[in-house]
Amino acid sequence: MNPLRSHPAATFRIPLTAIAICSLAALGLMATVSTERASACVETSSGGLSASEGKCKPFRKARLVNGKAIAPATAPARVKRVISWANKIRNHPYVYGGGHGSFNSRGYDCSGAVSYALRGGGFVSSPMASTGYMNWEKRGRGKWISVYSNPGHMYLVVAGLRFDTAATPGNGPGWSKSMRSTPGRFSVRSPARF
Repeated sequence: MNPLRSHPAATFRIPLTAIAICSLAALGLMATVSTERASACVETSSGGLSASEGKCKPFRKARLVNGKAIAPATAPARVKRVISWANKIRNHPYVYGGGHGSFNSRGYDCSGAVSYALRGGGFVSSPMASTGYMNWEKRGRGKWISVYSNPGHMYLVVAGLRFDTAATPGNGPGWSKSMRSTPGRFSVRSPARF
């Protein structure tokens, strides 16, 4: 007499147990490979990543596609909103004083544009002139957001891209990969934890 015929449930227990063990082993192997891949990525001083196998991509750098900034997936929600709001006004014209009386304007100057973008992330509640940003929040560059300001000009760097009304395409606010120096001395400020 075949023992498996007298206990039909046993026929299925063995294969299911074996499948479960194999599945757990496969998941463990995938986790090991992912950990090894992640450890192959070493953070560099520029805030990007260096990959020994060439498989890793920067995780704190936004991409610029047809003039529009694309936030990195790993960016905090507030940083993504700053980028999204800046994208909304990137093709607006430059208007001296634009964006100072209200966040919504037909055009923006440098501080009006920065104020609008920062409002998207909930970092400011009203527009400010560039001099107001010289003592805003904490001193120094931020992990994700840095504001550069002096009495005559200002710009914003978010996730490695520059949002500015100078050195960008068009005559108003826009994004640039260029971090070239701008004439004059700038106060560098950033919101806490960002």
